[in-house]
Order: sequence, then structure tokens, then C-alpha cells
Amino acid sequence: MPRALATSLWSACAITLVAGCGAVGTPGEHSASGAEETQAGTDGLSGTLVDPEGREVGTVDLSAVEGGTRVSVRVTGLPPGFHGFHLHAIGVCEPDSPNPSDPSATGDFLSAGGHIGAGESDHGNHPGDLPSLYVTESGTGSLTAVTDAVTLADLTDDDGTAVVVHALRDNYANIPERYAPDGPDEMTRNTGDAGGRIACAPIHG
Repeated sequence: MPRALATSLWSACAITLVAGCGAVGTPGEHSASGAEETQAGTDGLSGTLVDPEGREVGTVDLSAVEGGTRVSVRVTGLPPGFHGFHLHAIGVCEPDSPNPSDPSATGDFLSAGGHIGAGESDHGNHPGDLPSLYVTESGTGSLTAVTDAVTLADLTDDDGTAVVVHALRDNYANIPERYAPDGPDEMTRNTGDAGGRIACAPIHG
């Protein structure tokens, strides 16, 4: 496990993290929404991550465990490095789509809305915030985290949830005062400067 990944915990919720690197199956063509790949089982939920071109780039599984909700993801074919990894408020994954709260803004997977809990607190303390996903030079990565900030019932409300991988690493809005005496700006407080959305999986009950 990369040493830096072990520091991807924060005080917003109790999170247990186990990370590794592993390949998933060969990516294939898939509809951009990926909605038909979401499955509800007796012990959890699953979905397929797709990129803006509709290619399958990974899988995500969510299940209820003692102490919270376990989120497990495996990816392949993504850029190497750390990537922001979050639970977003709307289970719709459409490329080049409008932001539900600002239709004048469009971009890949903006249809998924903001993080779960955005607007109630700054980034790093959103219930939808998760540890960053590390992708190796080969383009593969895996991550398992347990969070007590959300339940499966929270994730399967009327509009569902989306699991999103971002283009850049997540700084969790941890900007020292010597760099930003007035505190982090709005983008940092909202997203941790994780950048655009490069993969998305809709989750519904």
C-alpha cells in the first residue's frame, strides 16, 4: 500500500482503509449511463464505472458491514496517480451534461450533482468524501474503505447515488494558512481541487 494512502483519513467519520492495486476485466464498450449494470443484492449494491466515452473502466461494490458501509472499487485503464473518489448525490452518469444546480455549467458527469452532504459542510467533512484512489503506472488500482457517514438506505433514496473518480488528487481542503491566509477558496472547500470527473457509476436500489 502506498505510504501516502494511509494518511487519507479525516475526522469527519470513522473510516477503515485497505488499499491495493489489482486489475479488473478487460474494459469493453458500454452505455455512458451504466445504469443497467447497477444491481441490488441481499447484502449490498454494485455498479459499473464508465468513462465519458462509455467504456467500462471498473466496478464498485457497496455493502453493509459492522460499523458502517463498505465501499470497494477496482479500476483499469485510468491515468496513474492519486484520484479524488467520492459519493455524489444523484445516480445519473451522463457525459457532457448540465450541473443540476447550475444548468449553464456543463461537463462530463456533472449530472451526478455534488458530493453527498455538500452545502452542509466544507469538503473533507462531506458524508460523500472517501479516501483517494491510487492508480499504478499500469492503469490499475483498487481501494476498500468503510465509512460510518452513510448507509445503504442513504445511497438508495429517490434519486440514487453516483460513485465518481476525479482527474486529480484530493487535498481535502487542507490548505495551510501560510499559503492561504484567508482560508481555501470556494472550489477547494467544495471539491478539494480534485478536478474533472473521469469515471462514474450510478447506484440505485
